Amino acid sequence: MAQLEIETILARQLASYLTMPVFVVDADGTLLYFNESAEPILGLRFDETGEMSPQEWGSIFIPTDEAGAPLPLEELPLYQCMVGRRPTHRVIWITGLDGGHRNITVTCIPLNGQRDRFLGAIAFFVEVLSEARP
Repeated sequence: MAQLEIETILARQLASYLTMPVFVVDADGTLLYFNESAEPILGLRFDETGEMSPQEWGSIFIPTDEAGAPLPLEELPLYQCMVGRRPTHRVIWITGLDGGHRNITVTCIPLNGQRDRFLGAIAFFVEVLSEARP
């Protein structure tokens, strides 16, 4: 693993203390961490996955829109936040690795360090309790 910037280490540390589900990626989009609160939604523990490339995390949870159409990586809020380096928000469906279909709302913010260094992004998400997917 490459040496992480202090701000990224602190973001991961903060995420570990939050009760809201959090997903942290570096500037290349590599998953660095998701917290314990994210585990029931994603269907596994971070210790079981470890780091993942954007192509892996962008497909492993089978993201879809409200109509059930697959979402390519480029349409996922976390990827858009990384590429555009601006906050994003979207409601999507995922399939956890436990097989559960979940409707989640995702809000992402870019992680910028001192001297405007882009360090990655952080996604906060929560399961939307609604009717089953069509």
